Amino acid sequence: MKKILLFLFILISASALSQELRLLRGAITENLIVNDSVSETYSLYLPTNFNVNETWPVVFVMDLDGKGKAAVSMLMNASEQEGYVLASSNNISDSLSISNNVLVANRMFNAVFQIIPTAKNRTYTAGFGSGGMFASILPTFVKEIKGVVSIGASVGNVEILNAKQPFQFIGIVNRNDFNFRSMYVNKQILNKLKFPNELLVYDDERNLPEKDIISSAFRILTLTGMAKGYLNRNDSLVRVSYNEFLTKSNSLMSNQKPLLAAYLMTDMEKVFYPLMKLDSLKESQKILKRSPSFRKANRSQNSYFLKESFTKEDYSYYLEEDIITYNYANLGWWNFQMEELNKLDKSAVLFERQMSTRLRGYINALISDNIDYISADEELDLEALNLLYMIKTITSPAEYDAYLKVISTSSKMEDYGTALFYLEELLKNGYTNTQELYSLEHTALFRIMPEFNEVVEKYLKGARYDIIEQ
Repeated sequence: MKKILLFLFILISASALSQELRLLRGAITENLIVNDSVSETYSLYLPTNFNVNETWPVVFVMDLDGKGKAAVSMLMNASEQEGYVLASSNNISDSLSISNNVLVANRMFNAVFQIIPTAKNRTYTAGFGSGGMFASILPTFVKEIKGVVSIGASVGNVEILNAKQPFQFIGIVNRNDFNFRSMYVNKQILNKLKFPNELLVYDDERNLPEKDIISSAFRILTLTGMAKGYLNRNDSLVRVSYNEFLTKSNSLMSNQKPLLAAYLMTDMEKVFYPLMKLDSLKESQKILKRSPSFRKANRSQNSYFLKESFTKEDYSYYLEEDIITYNYANLGWWNFQMEELNKLDKSAVLFERQMSTRLRGYINALISDNIDYISADEELDLEALNLLYMIKTITSPAEYDAYLKVISTSSKMEDYGTALFYLEELLKNGYTNTQELYSLEHTALFRIMPEFNEVVEKYLKGARYDIIEQ
């Protein structure tokens, strides 16, 4: 749909911000001031049909990098389709404590409530990854939040959930995502706690979901709002929604994805049970779960789950041992493990390919966590940090930053043989940013060595660079 940009003028009273705001409909308004007493800002998206004479559901998008506009933009199309206002702070950060982030978020909530006519009991949070985990913590502290849409992350802390203050948790996850299993287990835990939840699972080469999946999550929030009496029931929308979900589940079965169809039917039962009779859906569920295709797929997935668990335990054990003992000799073992995953990537079995992708995501996340932990230590263990970056060049060879870190750290330790090896590996993998290379920290002496320039000349023909003194 063609984007319509219209100015919406909203006059705030003197007791609020004492200013006239110009807000866009159908586009993101950036850097709105939270209030005059703090230097905090947020981004806001209003659907094109927004008007101040109606009340609107609001989804507050959490991003721990403080990139409000980027966070809102990823949900913009879905919110336009489903009629939701979006807002995201530019000041929430993973460098802040949870309590401070909660305070930042709460100030943004109040700022939005002052300028947007918000529908009662229709305030929600959302986020991707760590942002989703933080979004799921907020309802414990802010009772007005009635639901959470978390993309690629389970509930931040199940132990703090309050049965007397429930909220709806909607998870969205790709089966390739290494968080798929934790979200799958999280769903079972929430079911036992009788906590309202759905899990929208999909298969895709891209980790980020398409618009229609996020739209489905927003639609579920709307339908739940109807079931709870938060908004007037719309029987036409209920029927249309049911048919859309049913069509999708039938399509999944036709495409030999019985598990995804079963997951979707389970969510449909939860969402539509208070709104309509579901005799035919329940019968379809029974038929599906008795089918040979479902049973075979379920056995296979559980088998690969078990294998995945054992492999993750190996990764965790050997990574810890390697760090403690500075075991450079085990780099060959890590290389072998990645070769095995590369073989699985070419498997004809979907579950093997998905397991491979999840394992690769898991080990890279584990390495990154260890890098962050060691980097934050007052007494920096440079050798352990360098080893982690070496392993990262094996587990994620297309990420150039790890090579650069090894070159820089090895040069600092005057281990020029190692620095030279990783320089060549970096250039073999297609790195061409010579300006960054020639300004790399701790490499002033390394860069004037003939060996360095010979390798650069070999892979970057005809390039001439000035040596930058540090």
